[in-house]
Amino acid sequence: MAVRWRTTRPGRIGASRCAAIIAIAALIGASPVQAQLAKPAPRHPNIVILLADDWGFSDVGSFGAEFATPNIDALAYAGMRFSNFHVAGSCSPSRAMLQTGVMNHRNGLGNMPETIPDEHRGKPGYDTVMNHRVVTIGELLKAAGYRTYLTGKWHLGSDATRLPHARGYDRAFSLADAGADNFEQRPIEGMYDKANWTENGKPATLPKDYYSSRFVVQRMIDYIEADRKSGKPFLASINFLANHIPVQAPDSDIARYSAMYQGGWTALREARAKRAAALGIMPAGMPMVTMPTTPDWKKLDADERAAAIRVMQAYAGMATAMDREVGRLVAHLKAAGDYDNTIFVFLSDNGAEPTNPFSSLRNRLFLGMQYDLATANIGRPGSFSAIGPGWASAAASPLSGYKFSATEGGLRVPLIIAWPGHADIRAGGISDGLAHVTDILPTLTDLAGVAGHGGRWRGRAVEPVTGRSLVPMLMGGAGSVHGDAPLGYELSGNAALFRGDYKLVRNLPPTGDGEWRLFNLKTDPGETRDLAAAEPDRFKTMMADYRAYAKANGVLDMPAGYTADEQINRYAFEQQGKPRLIRFGLWVGAFVLLVSGLIWGLRRRRRARG
Repeated sequence: MAVRWRTTRPGRIGASRCAAIIAIAALIGASPVQAQLAKPAPRHPNIVILLADDWGFSDVGSFGAEFATPNIDALAYAGMRFSNFHVAGSCSPSRAMLQTGVMNHRNGLGNMPETIPDEHRGKPGYDTVMNHRVVTIGELLKAAGYRTYLTGKWHLGSDATRLPHARGYDRAFSLADAGADNFEQRPIEGMYDKANWTENGKPATLPKDYYSSRFVVQRMIDYIEADRKSGKPFLASINFLANHIPVQAPDSDIARYSAMYQGGWTALREARAKRAAALGIMPAGMPMVTMPTTPDWKKLDADERAAAIRVMQAYAGMATAMDREVGRLVAHLKAAGDYDNTIFVFLSDNGAEPTNPFSSLRNRLFLGMQYDLATANIGRPGSFSAIGPGWASAAASPLSGYKFSATEGGLRVPLIIAWPGHADIRAGGISDGLAHVTDILPTLTDLAGVAGHGGRWRGRAVEPVTGRSLVPMLMGGAGSVHGDAPLGYELSGNAALFRGDYKLVRNLPPTGDGEWRLFNLKTDPGETRDLAAAEPDRFKTMMADYRAYAKANGVLDMPAGYTADEQINRYAFEQQGKPRLIRFGLWVGAFVLLVSGLIWGLRRRRRARG
């Protein structure tokens, strides 16, 4: 692993030098009693988790993005960027692993409710909600004396025992669904019947001036200040809706990018790869693939290009709007004197979203009845839009693939960890050692000096934490904390096994062909050269590692012909389409009966008169 450093912050005194100064001062004039009184009590750090939704690997300025994320970048340069950090290929499994430090098949999210095939429902590990055999970071820190808060997207269960208020959070304003409108209390039409927002476990109403990123930050600030007099440290888990479908942003943020993205997604993908290399995030000149799902920009007609340009402008505006709220939170913590003693963690829940909601005629007709789909309205209130596979290929640059897959573009996302007041976490570090989302919980408890549960919690056995503390990497240690140990993963049939610099991976159609491949991520993070034939012994060993992981975690094979996209459409139809059709059929039936009754009555009268 290479650890690279930006220039350290000026004026910082090293820990050993600081200790020496204190010791000399004590020898010169301080009595033992005075020295004891002068010693400050140890303070647990505050913790802020900033979880973005569907941000691709290079969707942050300090990772290669062209749009503005100055506040997230400031955190990056105040701490460490991890360029080889992995999550799950979709949101709920990542979020459950982040909350618990336990792999997704152990924490209940072997699959999501929207993507699980019927054959797997109810099987061990396939609860589709975070189960009660795991302990959340909220529960751990609350027991250690922390105030615990959560705002934004939850998507880990909606019943009273599974909402965040029941899983360790003192205060929580959360969305139980995969996504919702960003300007009003409205669901993703066709997926849900309502936007399931709750506060402290009870149904909640959004304010009239609601915009998602602004709201989740303001509510978090309100929570922090409401309990400030307690003197306790806080955990603030802020879960943004940005940039999940529907892509929406304030007009001023969209207008900021009105002159950009004319060149299309292929040009943007190449430009981002160059910036990532210049920043030291990716190797210079690394080979890249062109995804087969990437449309040819040159073959789009004028109207298609105009709509595509506008949606990327809205996507950029949505990211910048979120970044501005991060900056507002940081400014508030600085003004309150909390900034230096706060650990900040920024990450995305999975790679960029490639889904095109308008790919079928049925969807186009339905969405056209629910939203204003005019090009000029893209990104505005009342709109519904998504960047699709073209722009998603740029958001994932220079990696291959995107959300739902086990490609690097689906699993590798930006991670930033900063503790501005900690002398040993040097500013501007970049680590390319393997790290995983299950590592976040043990890293935070390690830094905070909070004991883990060790597999037992409140008198009962629970799933042990499988992640490893990243503190040695944060302190500049060489290598990954995972060393050469195998690290398995599976979701919806797409699977991977990481070991050292190597990755064994399989992607089912339509992303892949179901064949296993082997890549050296150190030299080929773009997954362009399959080494399965060239290194048969390694391939065989890692296949055995994956089979052991799958058996230990109860991984099930997917039904023939399964795809996540088709399952989402089936879920939407079952949840919303079928009930709407039934209601429509009942109305039509009632209308037909009414008309038939009128006709029958008229004919009867005529007969009576005749």
